[in-house]
Amino acid sequence: MRIDQNKCVACANCIPVCPMGAIYIDPKVNRATINTEACVECGNCLRGMSQEHLNPTMVRTVRKMAKAVRLRFEPEPDVCPTAAFFMNELEMPRLVRQVFSDPVVEHKSTGIKGRGTEEVKTNDVVPRVDIGEVGYTIEFGRPGVGVYFRDIQEMTRELGLLGARFEPNNPITHMMIDKKTGDVREDILNEKILSGIVEIKTTIGETEAILDAVRRVNKRIDTVMAVGISTRCDENGEDKVLGPQLEEWGYSFARAKTNMGLGRITNIKKKEEAHDEHLASVR
Repeated sequence: MRIDQNKCVACANCIPVCPMGAIYIDPKVNRATINTEACVECGNCLRGMSQEHLNPTMVRTVRKMAKAVRLRFEPEPDVCPTAAFFMNELEMPRLVRQVFSDPVVEHKSTGIKGRGTEEVKTNDVVPRVDIGEVGYTIEFGRPGVGVYFRDIQEMTRELGLLGARFEPNNPITHMMIDKKTGDVREDILNEKILSGIVEIKTTIGETEAILDAVRRVNKRIDTVMAVGISTRCDENGEDKVLGPQLEEWGYSFARAKTNMGLGRITNIKKKEEAHDEHLASVR
């Protein structure tokens, strides 16, 4: 993202719009400036503000005159009065920031928008997590914090050592050079994104080791994390296996979502074919 310095009038309306706090008024030039290291190329400053097209010279003149008589002339909030923002052409590795941070940009690797996969919420249709298995979503970063890929790799390497199976259709998995070790492309390790989600699957018996690893890595990396786990309920819609174990290990949790299965595959043969196709993609 760029700011046209010839158009900017230093109204500072853009500062609160940036979710990463990457925009500031540079007193040396009296213009809004973007901290390129903090910027994750999410595009919120461009889309989150009304882009007016007032003449910059006129706006600056009016503001100077108002200031001389101790009045303030400020545009409406969330308005860039001179349309000073524009999206510049991005190339790798910088492009990865936009792909993972801008919700309207499609991941070329997965064909979808967003940080994870659609199937993580539709297990009834695509039986990714089977009986006796656990699916995990490990989310890194938040607005105002973000996350570097080097910190994500800290986690994926630890998970790789435990034999976790990375979801092949997940965008972060596509950034790996080795899906067994969890190694991420070296050229993007120092790129920062708004947030990202790692998706893995293990057996229920491996759950405690995975959660312990997540806790260890969480203490080493400079970001915030949220962990979601999913498992198959019994015929009565109850989880009598994983839930009690989590309580025994001292984890507090909330049952955030139960998929009712309204879109489930009722044809057994088709369900088996879908399951076989998924296993083939994992291999």
